[in-house]
Amino acid sequence: MTVVCEIKDLQKLAKARVPRMFYDYADSGSWTESTYKANQSDFNEIKLRQRVAVDITDRSLETHIIGQSATMPVALAPVGLMGMQHADGEIKAAKAAEKFGVPFTLSTMSICSIEDVAENTNQPFWFQLYVMRDRDFIGRLIDRAKAANCSALVLTLDLQILGQRHKDIRNGLGAPPKPSLNSAIQILSRPRWCLNMLTTRRHHFGNIVGHAKGVGDLSSLSSWTAEQFDPKLSWDDVEWIRKRWGGKLILKGILDPEDAKMAARTGVDAIIVSNHGGRQLDGAQSSIAALPAIVDAVGSNIEVHFDGGIRSGQDVLKALCLGAKSTYIGRAYIYGLGAKGEAGVTDALNIIQTELDTTMALCGERLVSNLGTHNLLS
Repeated sequence: MTVVCEIKDLQKLAKARVPRMFYDYADSGSWTESTYKANQSDFNEIKLRQRVAVDITDRSLETHIIGQSATMPVALAPVGLMGMQHADGEIKAAKAAEKFGVPFTLSTMSICSIEDVAENTNQPFWFQLYVMRDRDFIGRLIDRAKAANCSALVLTLDLQILGQRHKDIRNGLGAPPKPSLNSAIQILSRPRWCLNMLTTRRHHFGNIVGHAKGVGDLSSLSSWTAEQFDPKLSWDDVEWIRKRWGGKLILKGILDPEDAKMAARTGVDAIIVSNHGGRQLDGAQSSIAALPAIVDAVGSNIEVHFDGGIRSGQDVLKALCLGAKSTYIGRAYIYGLGAKGEAGVTDALNIIQTELDTTMALCGERLVSNLGTHNLLS
């Protein structure tokens, strides 16, 4: 029996329990994966300043993210195909986040629909939006998120064209996955996963099939997704979406200070420093390397959030010390979901929380809001 002490333990379990094509989908980057790897390794270059003989009683990780209270400055990032990591994966992750008191973000490319998640949770969640060529579909998707009482919209800006993801190509993973002997062997080698999947009717992209024009079933989905990501996405589209949505809006995919300044001028509530988990432009900066310059450029005008490479509570703390108001975890909780379902997501959140609290204490701080560059060795 595996003793779960850190995120790596959940990763090992997920790798053993999830079919390779779906595990690789979550645990990979584009092209050579240099940016994907740097997202994690660059954290190791940041050293912490240990303090002693400081009162560290009554510590608190509680915070507010775009005005919403949270038990710690961590949100669950949007991840596509989550329902292929575990049956009803989006619902299970949303439930775990709700019970823990942190935001959950549902992806446009989710298996469970907006309505599925809303029906199975009690608190508002966030919805992540990709901009498609079919603006009528996007408008109706925004309206569905409104109707489901989503409390924030997370608009992803860095997927105008799909990055080169070699593992997906080799595994035959498309939208939907292509049937083959290879994929059949992968799936049948995971009987526990198969049994879980038999318990749900949710096996396709719930936000798209039956909602997008001409996409009535899985057979028509592949051609639709291939042509829908919009290379003409512009700041004018951001303004249109902001007005159509009318609520809290976060822009995800900012990696350059000039783009951050443009984003801050749009009147949105926050930006997320992110390189899409290293899954888009390989050779780009790691998110943690890009963070300080963006905070310097716009940190006084807008909330700056951080996403990319977090695998521990120490990583969360380092991002906060460099000026992030909040952070997002993706693969860290996806490993938990693939390993143990809802309980695994809760395990991941507990691990992050405990590591963040312990590290903060050893740095001599009691309140997460007090963290800053003074806690790092220059």
